[in-house]
Formats: sequence, C-alpha cells, structure tokens
Amino acid sequence: MCKGKERQVFMAAEKENREHKDSVFVDLFYSDETAKKNLLSLYNALHDTNLQDEKLIRKVKIDDVLYKNFKNDISFEVNGKVIVFGEHQSTVNPNMPLRCLLYAGRAYEQLVDEDARYKTELVKIPTPEFYTFYNGKKDFPVEKELSLSDAFIEMSGKNYLELKVEVININTDKAHEILEKCRVLREYSLFIDAVRKYSGKDGAIKKAIDECIDRGILEDYLKRKGSEVRNMLIAEYSYERDMQVKQEEARQEGKHEGRQEGMLLSARIFHELKDNPAATDDQIAQKLGCLPEDVGSTRKMFGI
Repeated sequence: MCKGKERQVFMAAEKENREHKDSVFVDLFYSDETAKKNLLSLYNALHDTNLQDEKLIRKVKIDDVLYKNFKNDISFEVNGKVIVFGEHQSTVNPNMPLRCLLYAGRAYEQLVDEDARYKTELVKIPTPEFYTFYNGKKDFPVEKELSLSDAFIEMSGKNYLELKVEVININTDKAHEILEKCRVLREYSLFIDAVRKYSGKDGAIKKAIDECIDRGILEDYLKRKGSEVRNMLIAEYSYERDMQVKQEEARQEGKHEGRQEGMLLSARIFHELKDNPAATDDQIAQKLGCLPEDVGSTRKMFGI
C-alpha cells in the first residue's frame, strides 16, 4: 500500500475511533477481560507477593483527572488495604507528583463515604502507591523517584505534605526486574519494540501485530483485539503528536514572553543605573527583585 493511501486509512480509523480514549496499556490492565488477572500479576511483581485470587482486585475508575482526551492511567485497590495508582508515559514530566496528588484526591472522594469524613473516630483508608511506567525513546534511568516536595516554593516547617512517584523504565533494553516478574508487562514492552521496529513502513502496525502473534507475544490478546489495538495505537500516536505540538507552542510562547520580560527588566535596570550611578549591582538587584548578574549584563549592554 502506498504511503498516501495508508495515511488515508490511518485518518479514517482515527475518525472512526475518536471516542476510543484508552491506550493499549490501559486496555490490557483495566478494560480487557483479562485486566484483573493482569493487575494481580503487576501487583505481585511490585510487592514480591504471590496473591492468586482475582477477587482481591477492585478497579477504581477516576475520569478526566490526568488527561482530558486520553486515558493513560490505571488505579486499583487490593484487598481493601492498598490502592495503586499507575500511569504509563513515553515522556517523563517532573509534574507527575502534582498530577498524582490531584488524582489521589479524586479517588479518595469516591472511596470514602461523605458522612464518614465528619465522624469523630479515625477513618481508615487504603495506603496509596504511585508508579509511572516509562517506555519512551529518550534515555532514562532504570528507576527514579520523583517527589512532590521538589516543586515546593519554600520548605517551611516540618508538617508539609509529601508524595513520591516511582518511575520504572520498562524498555526491554533496560532489563528492569519487573519485566521478569510480570509476564504481561514484559510482553507489552516487546510489542512496543515491534511497533517501533516497523515504524515508518507500509502496514507498520499490522506487521508488528502479526510478528508478535507468531512469536507468542500477547498472542491471545492480539488475536482477539487486533483491529482495536491498531486503532488504539493510532489514537496514541495522535495524542502524542498533539502533546508535542502543544509543548512546542508553549515553548515558543514562553520564549516570546521571556524576551519581552527581559527587555522590560533591562529598561528598569538602565534607568536605575542612570539615577543611582554609585549603587552596586547587589543594591540594584535587591531593589528591583532581580539577580546581580542581570544588572551586570545590562551594564555591559549599555556600556555603563
């Protein structure tokens, strides 16, 4: 099939599935008929346990908290004691802890009865855990912890809120131990490898699906839902491209605003230097709320 024709097919499939907002990851671990089994396997891999009863798993559905148009996250409760918040990402964002905080707040609103919140006795809640499963193309450590406190403007006092997100690199070349412990997660990563291998070629997704079926990778899942997986991947690609465009627009807007702010600051420093020629860079910086380096740069710019 020629590339132009394939693009028409891609666009048609995207239009047809505009309402389909799950990623393949979310479908495997939340929506598919095997989701509870897969979630139990994932939980066991994260905790080195060997739970077997799928009835211990309770999926928690939280709508439109992390993403408005695309679902890339899962949450589930285990035996009423632990609630796991998982997010799949191809890019790592330092604001993940903040997003998880908002997500957890919405989840507990659903889990805890409104009347119970005002009772005098302590209301027990499941322990939250936060994970991001990264499989982007950019190099990233095998594992990294992100903290909400890194975003705090000021660390005042000892009673501040903390939230930590464990980012796990599930790319097969990183060989994280979780891939050996959770078969479905390993096969998902191998499937993504195949998709990338055929990227840019005619019939790329179909070739990746056919190869994985032949190799026994997500075989049953891909046989049952091959066409749906194809459409989900197209939706994922569209979502990622949309995010890239928005990020680039934000960067360009930030550069423009930054240039304007820089020019205004330089003008303020210039006038302050002319009015107070004896003032030091530190004195002017303190008065204007800028850095001494900004004052020094303005001196050089105008030869003052």
